[in-house]
Amino acid sequence: MSSETVPAVEFRNIACRFPVPGGVYTATEGVNFSIGDGEFVSVVGPTGCGKSTLLNAAAGLLKPAEGEVLIYGEPLKGLNRRAGYMFQAESLMPWASALENVTMSLRFRGVPEYEAAERGMDWLARVGLEKFPDRYPHELSGGMRKRVAMAQTMIADPDILLMDESFSALDIQTRQLMENELLNLWQEKKKAVLFITHDLDEAIALSDRVVVMSAGPASHPIGSFPITLPRPRNVAEIRMLPEFNTCHAAIWEVLRGEVLKSYREHRAHV
Repeated sequence: MSSETVPAVEFRNIACRFPVPGGVYTATEGVNFSIGDGEFVSVVGPTGCGKSTLLNAAAGLLKPAEGEVLIYGEPLKGLNRRAGYMFQAESLMPWASALENVTMSLRFRGVPEYEAAERGMDWLARVGLEKFPDRYPHELSGGMRKRVAMAQTMIADPDILLMDESFSALDIQTRQLMENELLNLWQEKKKAVLFITHDLDEAIALSDRVVVMSAGPASHPIGSFPITLPRPRNVAEIRMLPEFNTCHAAIWEVLRGEVLKSYREHRAHV
């Protein structure tokens, strides 16, 4: 079966459980959805609904208690070698320059230094940092560090991008610039993307489809919304379209109750 005819990522009846004082906490249960090859899917839901847990399962960093993750039709065993993971937290090595950070995965794989440097400079140019290859992370702004992290992830040419709240720490202007950078790179390469976010506006602006998770425990998908807004997109301009507001209202109608349920649950345990 070719990769063109099967989903890039498929969650089949996924349940994830964690030991807690006094018992076991079921983070997710009965999770079934997939991401097509080249499809950009965002997952939204209340805090603590297991979004990052699912991302870690797709990366092979977490083995589900039940069910299985399929990668292009094959059960995932161990780390997902076909995926690149862009974390929410800083993932750059502070002792390495921008170019060294970007090319680190290539050098670990034995790519000759001159070839790694050439490819690294190409990716720094794609994210607008070709003038800063020798800068260290502490010498770069937050937005510039995110650009380095994006180049670091993309240079390995993964088939799947896993992104966990990747731009949440940025100011709104830098965040929109980074979102547009991501869309430009995605439009060029058409990777499968699983994007985790708390920001419904961001999810709609970026995605082909938005999956809504229920409040935990035992969180599971309760809605899947196709986003048919035209591409290519500018994330600032797309928010002004009436169709954007229509999508937002439809998804928020489902999401709002789960956010309130999660809030009440949290307040009950404070």
